[in-house]
Amino acid sequence: MALPKILIARAVFPEVIARLEQHFEVESNQADTIWSQAELTARLQGKDGAFTTTGERIDAQVLAACPQLKICANMAVGYNNFDVAAMTVAGVLATNAPDVLTETTADFGFALLMATARRITESEHFLRAGKWTKWRYDLFAGSDIHGATLGILGMGRIGQGIARRGAFGFGMKVIYHNRSRLDATLEAECKAAYVSKEELLATADHLVLVLPYSPTSHHAIGAAELALMKPTATLVNIARGGIVDDAALAAALRDQTIAAAGLDVFEGEPAIHPDLLALDNVVLTPHIASASLPTRLAMANLAADNLIAFFTGQPPLTPLNAAVLASRYSS
Repeated sequence: MALPKILIARAVFPEVIARLEQHFEVESNQADTIWSQAELTARLQGKDGAFTTTGERIDAQVLAACPQLKICANMAVGYNNFDVAAMTVAGVLATNAPDVLTETTADFGFALLMATARRITESEHFLRAGKWTKWRYDLFAGSDIHGATLGILGMGRIGQGIARRGAFGFGMKVIYHNRSRLDATLEAECKAAYVSKEELLATADHLVLVLPYSPTSHHAIGAAELALMKPTATLVNIARGGIVDDAALAAALRDQTIAAAGLDVFEGEPAIHPDLLALDNVVLTPHIASASLPTRLAMANLAADNLIAFFTGQPPLTPLNAAVLASRYSS
């Protein structure tokens, strides 16, 4: 019997490709070419499954052109590249790769917070440019992290990881806002207090964004929200581009409405708003919060596990639209 055919849309670990080749006829992209939507659709012709990253948009138009497609497995926890509703209507399973990146991403979120608060990138650029000629009492004096108030917008697993690092590692007072309040046990484990979004913005010395992207969270932080923050506050975004209005943030940083920002994600990435690039008081990283080798390998293997399980009659580990599975097994 012929093996199912899958497309791996971006470069990935060779050992993961070797695993998949034991179960599938694989077309890979180790050249890491960025395909247009038309090129992606052409590559998906005749494919039963796809191994995707957040850069490949799977929508109704692609699905209509690829009727053989049965599953798309994202090597990411985020899945705003999937039109899950359209996939469900088409009977195509969507999966993602949560949990395996929680602690690594929380580590990075805290690292970005520290770099932002203590002006590490700004001071390194100063030093490398040969501008450091003497000590001065206020040379790159930033803000303290220990004992400060840490605000978290979005309190899923990554948010909880950041809360624990702040509360137990740095003696921070942790406050958070979320669509739904955590239960008392989880709040106690994180030493975190629930507050309104307005209180979070007005009170936090350091605000970390960890909420998922959706139409309702688009520009959740814009000019009005930034105006509520302390002029000494910092903002860190490790969530998704589009949650912050980057133009409004650049204006707030330029006008010192807030002190500094650390950004790992951007609207329209990999393009960056030019006003952000012109500022010294922002730390910019290229969407690398989950980028440790063990974690990225675990993410890739989870995407592979989902594909293998689906085509061997086992339940995929992390389905996003389980109704597709119910329909498949009942038919």
